[in-house]
Amino acid sequence: MQERSFGPIRFIPGPNRGKYPYCHSVYIEGAGILIDPAGDRERLKRLRDEEGVNAVWLSHWHEDHFMHLDLFDDRPLAIHPADAPMLTDMDVFLDAYDIDDPDTRRYWQSVLTETFHFRPRQADRFLEDGQIIDLGDVQVEVLHTPGHTPGHLAFRFIEPEVLFLGDYDLTAFGPWYGDRDSSIAQTVATVRRLQATPARCLLTCHETGVFEATPVNTWDAYLAVIDQRRQALLDLLAAPCSMEDIVNAWIVYRKPREPLEFYAHAEKALMGKHLEELVDSGKVLRVGNRYRRA
Repeated sequence: MQERSFGPIRFIPGPNRGKYPYCHSVYIEGAGILIDPAGDRERLKRLRDEEGVNAVWLSHWHEDHFMHLDLFDDRPLAIHPADAPMLTDMDVFLDAYDIDDPDTRRYWQSVLTETFHFRPRQADRFLEDGQIIDLGDVQVEVLHTPGHTPGHLAFRFIEPEVLFLGDYDLTAFGPWYGDRDSSIAQTVATVRRLQATPARCLLTCHETGVFEATPVNTWDAYLAVIDQRRQALLDLLAAPCSMEDIVNAWIVYRKPREPLEFYAHAEKALMGKHLEELVDSGKVLRVGNRYRRA
């Protein structure tokens, strides 16, 4: 993938089409603001040294969006206040992922330190919904877009009408809403809000990255994944299942993947959100440690 510019807004693709553990970044020329520094480390070093990075903004707190934040320890950091605590302490970070299994927790502690260069950081500035920030060459409207995380942010660059969606990435995998404080309902509402936000160009953090035409069917297909997961879980629960049974069905990831500590937790996290939703609606009953369709 190639770097592309839309006025002062530069799209900087991450390795492997920005697939996890990487993401695409956005650089605002003139202002020197870098959004989500988790692409190619050497490219970001050159950007810092040759063009200048005056501040870093994060769309949210996930590790595949701050991987190279350590390169900018001396630059101001901005994030939504609801996501800021996760960056201040590794235990707070892991708690927000709802990771309680000791082995999984140890795995993540190692990966966060070695792969994602986690260092506790305090935010220098908070970004909140409705702010209009004048950066000279461009004005930015801050959009609070919860669901993926409680403080996820999108950014609308008023001219040249570019909308940065962050991790509402319109991929075939579908939305992620598996954190402790994630929400399926908020995810759906946010995606519909973003779909209705005027823009000539959409930028996302993973895979395709740049959409220059409004992808109407893509929005619907992205949200349809939620319904597909829900229905597959209901079908599975025609017979009583434990959470272990549900994870081993691999509804989200289709098959076991390595590292198992990562993917088993992710499968459990997403299915757990659907179970909460279905139990609350009365469509699924819990009997002891098993679940079955009502």
